[in-house]
Amino acid sequence: MENQIQDLIQKTPYKVHLFVKDPKTEQFLFSHQLEESFSSASIIKVPILLAVLAYTEKHNISLHSALTITPADWVDFSVISEQRLTQSTVYELLVWMIITSDNTATNVLIDVVGMDFLNDYFRQIGLQETLLQRKMMDVERLAMGIDNFTSARDMAHLFTRIYQQDLLASPYNELVIEILSRQRVHEGLKRYLVDDVKLAHKTGGLDTVDHDAGIVYSSSFDYLIGVFITNVTDNDLARQLIGRLSKVVYDYMMGQREEQQ
Repeated sequence: MENQIQDLIQKTPYKVHLFVKDPKTEQFLFSHQLEESFSSASIIKVPILLAVLAYTEKHNISLHSALTITPADWVDFSVISEQRLTQSTVYELLVWMIITSDNTATNVLIDVVGMDFLNDYFRQIGLQETLLQRKMMDVERLAMGIDNFTSARDMAHLFTRIYQQDLLASPYNELVIEILSRQRVHEGLKRYLVDDVKLAHKTGGLDTVDHDAGIVYSSSFDYLIGVFITNVTDNDLARQLIGRLSKVVYDYMMGQREEQQ
């Protein structure tokens, strides 16, 4: 596995940050460029999901309470905007934020809990490089060099905690995995997997980055994988690379299972 991954990394013109991790032992099975921070794109919506649920727990807010959405909130890449919705429940916003990477839903939730709460929560749960500095589709701040950041190590840590279900109260821990498992965007990690694999994950992409990270559940060996591509000039080629790396890891893991049987 390691040689195949190294070969793919060496052949690409893009920069690759990658982890493969056993969430039970917390051992890294493979890692590359773990520490360096990079533009998070929409993968930052995963810690936002956790933070909003922690906020609702803290303030005793029902997930079925309705939030007001104004036309000024509507931004691109949003089923909320497509439907011209003027209200939605917290639960609906959380689901859309993850499964279709809805930007309006994300921005409304950021306004509800506040950036300070979000960044404080990220620190509290052990994310060292993850920082929210702008809302989704805020191209003006992005043009000024103000972006959102994370690292492969942070995402490995986050998905370990999600897998171990120790960050929130029991129903919310299970809800996080359930929502991530309903992901509708499968152009990366699942791209070349023939088997019907359960994957609780989140993608993220901008013109120069493509990410996909999550939990792969199998009958005998669960594992975490995150592939983060930066310096991208062709997004589809970057997603193909994520798919190839994912397939190498999956084939290796399934081979290990067969050897143990």
